[in-house]
Amino acid sequence: QVQLVESGGGLVQTGGSLRLSCAASGRTISEHTMGWFRQAPGKEREFVATVSRSGTQIIYADSVKGRFTISRDNVKNTVFLQMSSVKFEDTAVYYCAAVRTTNWYYTPQSSSEYGSWGQGTQVTVSS
Repeated sequence: QVQLVESGGGLVQTGGSLRLSCAASGRTISEHTMGWFRQAPGKEREFVATVSRSGTQIIYADSVKGRFTISRDNVKNTVFLQMSSVKFEDTAVYYCAAVRTTNWYYTPQSSSEYGSWGQGTQVTVSS
């Protein structure tokens, strides 16, 4: 199973930018669809973005579309989430997730589809 470690979280002002990284080990992410989820205090974990094995299929939650960008670097075995124009409501713990698949275009948005998770990184947006 792939192991995932997120980094890059922190405190950012409204309208600012932040780049999250998810470093994988144990297996190559080229065998996986990769996703980002987040969980705010008192709320359920929610989907943010996913990128297929091929890198050609990308889906975003409506709440982040046009502001966040997910990307993958299979050579570095790392997935990124570029956050721009952040809002107060983006405050949450952000989790990286992976699902091993033979489908090059698989892009699930349900957390139950993902088998591997990182420990999370806190993002706090100050208003």
